[in-house]
Amino acid sequence: MSKKSPARRLRSGPDRDKLAAELKAQYEAGASVRLLAESTGRSYGGVHRLLTDAGVAFRSRGGARRRQPDA
Repeated sequence: MSKKSPARRLRSGPDRDKLAAELKAQYEAGASVRLLAESTGRSYGGVHRLLTDAGVAFRSRGGARRRQPDA
């Protein structure tokens, strides 16, 4: 038996809009897409789609910038 949870369809109508608004608020407060996906049990892509539909302006990808070696 698989330990994988059953696939979750993205909701439609007002339920979807409410979820998207909640995720948008959390994302704009600093949560990452990956963290939101983990906390809701949804895929990264599903959360990203909900945020896109909610009109989120995504942050740029983070991480340390590589320094150019001194010549």
